[in-house]
Amino acid sequence: MMKSPMTAEGAQKLREELQRLKFVERPRITQAIAEARALGDLKENAEYHAAREQQSFAEGRIADIETKLATAEIIDVTKVNAQGRVVFGATVELMNLSTEEEVKYRIVGEDEADIKAGLVSINSPVARGLIGKSEGDTVTVQVPSGAVEYEILAVSYV
Repeated sequence: MMKSPMTAEGAQKLREELQRLKFVERPRITQAIAEARALGDLKENAEYHAAREQQSFAEGRIADIETKLATAEIIDVTKVNAQGRVVFGATVELMNLSTEEEVKYRIVGEDEADIKAGLVSINSPVARGLIGKSEGDTVTVQVPSGAVEYEILAVSYV
């Protein structure tokens, strides 16, 4: 089974969601199903069908999270000695050389990616172009809209 990298923070968020689903949502849904059953005829009982659908979604998500956590290789970037190079979990400050716009990205696992929050997947073109480079390097990254040239301003491991 192939391990997928995940930051310690990403794993913690998944554990918290798993706890909420198991110990808050699952009992609430079970109670809703019991209440809907008490109303009688299940064939035409919209509340029952809605609760069963919620149950199906919650159980699927629980299984998904458990699988992700079981196959995760959790990496604590604060303990990585990368000597200034861009590695998984690093926070990278970049300058787009054509627009002089500065951006800040953290390289995270596939399931943690959220571009609006500055979290880019390790499998994204930007992350693949940056891995192994150091502060001061200039890199050209192939993105769907074309080639973008960045200068690495800073690399941190937080």
